[in-house]
Amino acid sequence: MAPKTLFSNPITLFKLFGFAVRIDASWIFIALLVVWALAAGFFPHRQPDLSQETYWLMGVIGALGLFASIIFHELWHSLVARRFDLPMTGITLFLFGGMAEMDEEPQRPMAEFAMAIAGPIASIVIGAVFYLIYSWGGDYLPVPLTEVLWYLAFINWVLAAFNLIPAYPLDGGRILRSALWRWKGDLSWATHKAANFGAGFGLVLILLGVVHLLAGNLVGGIWHAILGLFLRSAAQMSYQQVLMQESFEDVPVLQLIKQPPVTVSPQISIQELIDDYVYSYHFKMFPVVEGDRLLGCVTTRAVKEIPREQWSTTRVDSIIVDCAQTHAVDPHTPVTKALNHMKKNDLSRLMVVEDGRVKGIVSLKDILKAFSTRRELEE
Repeated sequence: MAPKTLFSNPITLFKLFGFAVRIDASWIFIALLVVWALAAGFFPHRQPDLSQETYWLMGVIGALGLFASIIFHELWHSLVARRFDLPMTGITLFLFGGMAEMDEEPQRPMAEFAMAIAGPIASIVIGAVFYLIYSWGGDYLPVPLTEVLWYLAFINWVLAAFNLIPAYPLDGGRILRSALWRWKGDLSWATHKAANFGAGFGLVLILLGVVHLLAGNLVGGIWHAILGLFLRSAAQMSYQQVLMQESFEDVPVLQLIKQPPVTVSPQISIQELIDDYVYSYHFKMFPVVEGDRLLGCVTTRAVKEIPREQWSTTRVDSIIVDCAQTHAVDPHTPVTKALNHMKKNDLSRLMVVEDGRVKGIVSLKDILKAFSTRRELEE
């Protein structure tokens, strides 16, 4: 479970109880690795007398079961978050497993604890279900199926145990943060302490990876090192998000806009747009304004769809797109919500629009610069 995290164009597979289940390209690699590890190592070690075709079928079924188990784990995070009115953007499977993505931090320690503990409990329960079927059906089910059931029981308990390690942003780290938060009543302090545990555990994994490398275990060494680096980075990023939320609490984007905004006329040609605006300001989106009214936006993505030889004869008004929903916010929108809007729509700039008029532009660079200044003064 984690705050909204950017992935490289994840693919939406389906929706479950209203939550979008997405897959990042990195998951394809890990899925293939899991199938190979199960078919070439795990199952042959436990049952050495089966055929190669059976091992590969067991590997595929085991990987699909793991896939479903991770979704089940993250789904319970999301369902409990919904119970506490926290907006969840979906579940994304990626290189290191899965993430239930939320746009906001919990408002109470109890909400944090309930969401964090829900995933491990779900994994323990579903692991127990697989084990009971394995135990009761051992005399009736085919051997390959019982082995897959045993693996799914085991891997769900491993998933629960790993997530309960008190290393933020793992579930155990969030449980730790909820306890520290309730004790001190200070979310940023609790996040700082829990994130330090997460960074420390990440360092342990990196050192373990080095030990594996020195022992000749190349795959294990690289895997532990990458996982450790990821946890350290995720802990630091999560802490920065909490600090940013506190710094910009109730601060409207109106305070950060740059005036006057750079706008373009609908009558100019695309060539003029490129020469006088894109190459001068290096923005990928410009508001198109006539008088003081916003007509829409023009983007470099739309420009690329027009053949270059037609740029001098094609006017900007022919490629205007309606961007009020995706590229604009109200002046009174809190900075944190504007930042989440940017992340959700993969944007670096937003128009600040009121009554159909562009009041200014707020960019990711502006927000980060203001955050740095505020943190320097607050510290």
